Amino acid sequence: MAGYHWANDKKSLSLYDLSVIFSRTEIVLIVFSMEKIIRTKVKELLKSEPGHEVVAKGWVRTKRGNKNIAFIALNDGSTINNIQIVAETASFDEDLLKKITTGACICVRGELVASVGSGQAVEIQAKEIGIYGEADPDSYPLQKKGHSMEFLRSIAHLRPRTNTFGAVLRIRHAMAFAIHKYFNDKGFVYLHTPIITASDCEGAGEMFQVTTLDLNNVPKTETGQVDFSRDFFGKQTSLTVSGQLEGELGAMALGEIYTFGPTFRAENSNTPRHLAEFWMIEPEMAFYEIEDNMNLAEDFIKYLVKYALDNCADDIKFLNDMFDKELISRLESVIATDFVRLTYTEGIKILEASGEKFEFPVSWGVDLQSEHERYLVEKHFGKPVIMTDYPKDIKAFYMKQNEDGKTVRGMDVLFPKIGEIIGGSERESSLEKLEARIAELGMGRESLEWYLDTRRFGSAPHSGFGLGFERLLLFVTGMSNIRDVIPFPRTPKNAEY
Repeated sequence: MAGYHWANDKKSLSLYDLSVIFSRTEIVLIVFSMEKIIRTKVKELLKSEPGHEVVAKGWVRTKRGNKNIAFIALNDGSTINNIQIVAETASFDEDLLKKITTGACICVRGELVASVGSGQAVEIQAKEIGIYGEADPDSYPLQKKGHSMEFLRSIAHLRPRTNTFGAVLRIRHAMAFAIHKYFNDKGFVYLHTPIITASDCEGAGEMFQVTTLDLNNVPKTETGQVDFSRDFFGKQTSLTVSGQLEGELGAMALGEIYTFGPTFRAENSNTPRHLAEFWMIEPEMAFYEIEDNMNLAEDFIKYLVKYALDNCADDIKFLNDMFDKELISRLESVIATDFVRLTYTEGIKILEASGEKFEFPVSWGVDLQSEHERYLVEKHFGKPVIMTDYPKDIKAFYMKQNEDGKTVRGMDVLFPKIGEIIGGSERESSLEKLEARIAELGMGRESLEWYLDTRRFGSAPHSGFGLGFERLLLFVTGMSNIRDVIPFPRTPKNAEY
């Protein structure tokens, strides 16, 4: 209690001081009376007309001034912009003003007035200032200077207070809201798919195991294998790599569904484009064929980009000015152009004829790398590309096979600076073809019988895709490393917080 200070006209009383004079109930009433004006967020204050008393609360970004006046830049996270607090030093206790340092959390009551300085239309002429929490200037790591992204990742618990990460996290929120709004407005059902699963959707085996077994004394079967029958679920289980298979079940009953949740890949990749824990948006739609799927993917991503431009203008402008001078123009170009529709075979021919020296050689049948995808998008076409009809040998078992027996109705949406941002396909609706593909790949069929049932009982054409949320945010924010668009990145050898 003694840490809260309220000052006016060179008087400063802590709650401890008040407790000597008043009862606890009376203290509460005193503090309540001090704060009876409802707090207004900085975002709203900056849009308000001057000429009335206000209360603002937030964290100090900077303090400057002279012996007569102090200028305090206050931010509460509601906007990239600060509101300026003007405090005449003669009206406040000197010790209290010394405690108002970068990082401190304060409450200010005063008059909202027209600003005489440049950079803001209004400012607060302070009458009373209270300190909620001090920040020692000798140890607070976010002082007024440039900080590298690497350093800020090492203090991920504090980096949201910076302009950059405040902007990124507000955009992240806006995009999450826009995703739900888009699908809700189209009549999709939000389906919660399991995070703990016994199936490997992608068949790659790069999954985090979930177990309650004692790792210092793992039970074994007579043949020396791990005895998962004694585990919590009675079988081997892992964290999900995708909610797609369960999403297909939902589409076969509800028509059109989407999932939006965390997914996990135990892939030992230390690159600017990979995370071990990330979020995925995965719609699945009954009666959609590959063209319907492509149309939805293009409309969806254009909607999200437009929503960001319309609702996150200040944050995007900041990121454009500070990190990527072409960000706004690139976002606007996505909305204004039709995406190229290109088959994998056509794409390979373009790459082979390009004369480019790629790190990974190109030939029909290889899985395209980011450098190949970006060449097509950035250099050859100059616009997003939807690539279709991939070789079946490089795609997942559930993709619908084309009549040629060599390719499948897969589709990837390729974006500038990112490469693949969406991956999807028309799903194989034939039970016989799906069974044959599972056998061909040597996959364990027992754990997929529930999935095969959707082809046994009322199978229907259906399609879907997955959008990596953090990949989307890389594009919308212009950030260059995926670790900087998620609050707490999970990467190899890094699971802090």
